[in-house]
Amino acid sequence: MEQTKALNALEESADLVTRATSAPNTFLFSDLLQTPAIQNLAGSEFSSHLKVLQIFSHGTYSSYKTTEGLPALEEVQATKLRQLSLLSLVRDRQNLSYSALQEALDLPGAREVEALVISAVYAGLLHATLDPARAVVQVTSVAPLRDLAPGAIPDLADALKKWSDRCKTTLDDLDLQIKEIRTTAAARQREQRLADEKLQQLINEQQEGMGRKYDLPNMTRDLGRRGFNKRSVMDTGNLVDNDSMDVDEAEEEKKRANKRKL
Repeated sequence: MEQTKALNALEESADLVTRATSAPNTFLFSDLLQTPAIQNLAGSEFSSHLKVLQIFSHGTYSSYKTTEGLPALEEVQATKLRQLSLLSLVRDRQNLSYSALQEALDLPGAREVEALVISAVYAGLLHATLDPARAVVQVTSVAPLRDLAPGAIPDLADALKKWSDRCKTTLDDLDLQIKEIRTTAAARQREQRLADEKLQQLINEQQEGMGRKYDLPNMTRDLGRRGFNKRSVMDTGNLVDNDSMDVDEAEEEKKRANKRKL
């Protein structure tokens, strides 16, 4: 009697596996795998159903084909397993060609590959477009609807650590570049300030040497833009000399006018 109950329980668990793997909107199986009723299938005559559920959880269609002694899949099960396998395959760009997907998913041709991708898109498993001209699938996003395989967490943690280290290195490089830019900008500002002060000092000395003050705001701004050099100094001297010549010419003209009156 007890043996019959146990056998019936195993049959019900095996049937539950079949129904779960056939359900159109069920893509995660880790919770079901952890239930005692399903774990009891191990070592029984229905252990192959447990293996099938494990493949649906984190395996691929190729692993199903290469594992002996598994029950045959119904068409709806085969389609779902191919869709789930597609989620794993498209994470590697090398698997995005029609030929690679056709081989990995055991499909007869390119048309079937396109039909499977379209069905996965409509099922909300991924966002992708077909490129028949180049015979590739262009994937933009993948839904997180695959269970982690046993032992995958350490590998995942290692991959995340490497990614974190790369991000840290990049941020450190950016900080160093920002510091260098700020240092260079500060040095340029100091040089510009010193040049402006030296230019102003030169202008003041020339004004004091001539014994008069000149209003040279425009000249100062112009020289400040061009920078302090030999030519700018000569231009400043020329401006002062030209002003002196204008004064001398005015005095000579006044003397000639007085002589004519006499």
